[in-house]
Amino acid sequence: MSSSNQNDSTRSPENSVSRREFLVRLGITGALIAGSGLAARKLWQPKHFVPGFEKVKGLQLRSYAPEISKVYPSLAIAHGTEHEKTIRAAMAALGGMERFIQNGDVVMIKPNVAFDRPPALAATTHPDALRAVAKLCFEAGAHKVVIADNPINSPTGCFLKSGLTAVASEMNLDLLYPETNSFAPLSLDGEILKEWTFFNTPFKRATKVIGLAPCKDHNLCHASMTTKNWYGLLGGRRNQFHQHIHSIVSDFALMMKPTLVILDGMNVLMSNGPTGGRLSDVKVMNTIVAGTDMVAVDSYGYSHLLERDIAELTYLHKANDRGLGKVDWKNTLYKEVQA
Repeated sequence: MSSSNQNDSTRSPENSVSRREFLVRLGITGALIAGSGLAARKLWQPKHFVPGFEKVKGLQLRSYAPEISKVYPSLAIAHGTEHEKTIRAAMAALGGMERFIQNGDVVMIKPNVAFDRPPALAATTHPDALRAVAKLCFEAGAHKVVIADNPINSPTGCFLKSGLTAVASEMNLDLLYPETNSFAPLSLDGEILKEWTFFNTPFKRATKVIGLAPCKDHNLCHASMTTKNWYGLLGGRRNQFHQHIHSIVSDFALMMKPTLVILDGMNVLMSNGPTGGRLSDVKVMNTIVAGTDMVAVDSYGYSHLLERDIAELTYLHKANDRGLGKVDWKNTLYKEVQA
């Protein structure tokens, strides 16, 4: 008898596996693997999205825009030396805040609070501007005013240092910080923005939306004004949009249909934006621009407040070409007043 046969004959019964039994065991193992795969697939539902990479079809924001008026202007330019008086003058030129806000409205104000900078550097929404707009909303009958942003720096630090936390406390505004559960997938047929995670919590109760942005220089897209302001609503790894910055900013004019936008040009950050850092970068312009067409508002801001050639601001021209606003603000119904 050969050595191989001797080895076969000396195997213990418990270690001996027939060909048939081996195939049966193999089949059971395969079934278990397949079953675990199905279980994992079942657990991974679209709602378990990773911020910034979700594939699920998300929500679409409704329009908060007012009805188009043939009587009132779509753009108002007010000049003055105090935030409240100048904002009141701009709103009066548009037909008054009561044209936009009615009794019982929940108003979401979106400021720009991306960085932990003090008001004097003009890199964030000024507290006097927020105070004035919130006051006008309450006077028009608003039930509640909510403010929210998703800053680049620490949210609590940004709101505190910008002075907006103090205004929220003083005026009993709802200040919403971005939390893990504050975001939901958003779907949009934009040039760049298709599906992305979005700061959705402030919009669950809002009946009106106002964008309140400073006018400032921006090192990537030339300027940050009312259209760029909506960037602060995105979650996830949004910095990857920087390589297509003009396309993504133009998409915001499609994403957001606000009730009203207000551009604060009282003190303009002329250079070293968007963060600022030197008082010498700030120029006193004593102007507030308000309107229902954010493209027109920003067009005025770029040419008259930042004092630059509108031809170079690509994202506004992209939005204009898609019918999302008018880059030729002089071709809109506008009114210029002194506070």
